[in-house]
Amino acid sequence: MIRVIMHGCNGKMGQTITNLMKEDDTAQIVAGIDVYDGIKNDYPVFPSLESCGVEADVIIDFASAQAVDALLDYCVNKQVPVVLCTTGMSEEQLDRIAEASAQVAILKSANMSLGINTLMDVLKKVSSLLADASFDVEIVEKHHNQKVDAPSGTALALADAVNAGLAEPYAYKYDRSRERAKRAKKEIGIQAVRGGTIVGEHEVIFAGTDEVIEFKHTAYSKAIFGKGAISAAKFLAGKGPGMYDMSDVIGKGSEKS
Repeated sequence: MIRVIMHGCNGKMGQTITNLMKEDDTAQIVAGIDVYDGIKNDYPVFPSLESCGVEADVIIDFASAQAVDALLDYCVNKQVPVVLCTTGMSEEQLDRIAEASAQVAILKSANMSLGINTLMDVLKKVSSLLADASFDVEIVEKHHNQKVDAPSGTALALADAVNAGLAEPYAYKYDRSRERAKRAKKEIGIQAVRGGTIVGEHEVIFAGTDEVIEFKHTAYSKAIFGKGAISAAKFLAGKGPGMYDMSDVIGKGSEKS
């Protein structure tokens, strides 16, 4: 049985994973971390990792960017692998994550769903062909009105996937309203929409002369992200130092565990 600490257990994703894990017979949450204690869980909840004395094989993180530094320190010191799902981190934090991965296993993904990660693989394969045919690239992402970071980490990851297939990476364009000019040829436009209770919708548009190709992923429930995080935790438990991502999980077929 894989022992999991749920970092950010009383948030929406933390509770989604908590409920999913109740039906899992190969892994269990042995402790939760959250400053909010207004929810009753079947496991002990601590206000910080430092106050948690429960041993675990892996941590699933769905907390906040502000908590990442302390999380990395704990994982390195205790040698506990971590599935890092938090987005909106600074460049300095991303550098710290890379440094920490030399000492402990870290799986970082902007989106835990199988569909999004499959889409990323597709984009890597088609972007060069379509770029050579002078298709423009635009990404539109939509999320609920409570999401604080824009563009989403997933939108940036999709843009990175497009660039991964290009010999010369395109620049990212976040806001066209600040200048009056024609669209540059070698750029990826990224637009964010916030409203209502939209779980997550990402559309990658390749616009050519007289034709348009669209790749679209829609998340109807947070459960898809929770299932991916649990699969990632099972994959990561027992792994040595290194930086992993969902392509490693999918490659091993861990999503079927």
